[in-house]
Amino acid sequence: MAGLARHRTIRIMTTPLHSALAHLPLIAILRGVRPDECVAIGHALDDAGWRVIEVPLNSPDPLESIAAMSRAIPHLLVGAGTVLNAQQVHDVHKAGGRLIVAPNFNAQVVRAAIDLGMMCVPGVATPTEALAALDAGASALKLFPAEMIPPAAVKAMRAVLPASAMLLPVGGIAASNMAAYFAAGANGFGIGSALYSPGKDAQAVKQAALDFKSACAGTIRA
Repeated sequence: MAGLARHRTIRIMTTPLHSALAHLPLIAILRGVRPDECVAIGHALDDAGWRVIEVPLNSPDPLESIAAMSRAIPHLLVGAGTVLNAQQVHDVHKAGGRLIVAPNFNAQVVRAAIDLGMMCVPGVATPTEALAALDAGASALKLFPAEMIPPAAVKAMRAVLPASAMLLPVGGIAASNMAAYFAAGANGFGIGSALYSPGKDAQAVKQAALDFKSACAGTIRA
């Protein structure tokens, strides 16, 4: 019990990620995006009010896309997803990325990001992983895969995690289930294939982004 009480006093620093998600609590996951299309898609997301973009490292030339968007739209928070080791953190930093997102919790990845002044959102699925990630310095927590972490589980996790910890379900998030997750204590979401998939043009991405924005505001379009 003493250990749990100690964890409840963890303070999460306010970062550019928190500010961006306060504007709109959604992260765009552009898995498969190409460097020749990324800037147009970045502008489409910007026009729709999104402020955080993640380019998974298993996309074509992801560092080139991160560099291009970081230069073209510097007010957006651009970074990488599917980051699995500390060397990749350094590579993303050199490309101009400011955000590290991972499918798992690896303390070395979190610490490498924090040491470079970046924000880090590791993937967790249990309270044990979540508390360890916060101790390591995580900026927020990616609840992944959300298909395995329903709203009832988020509510249970919220009861034992610091109130300031940001919980971001990722995986299978749609307009139809966002309200239930918010009610359970989620702070925002990562949106992947429902927003962008390879071959989807900038205008279609913008429309999907506006639809998700409306869903967040509780005014889902018919």
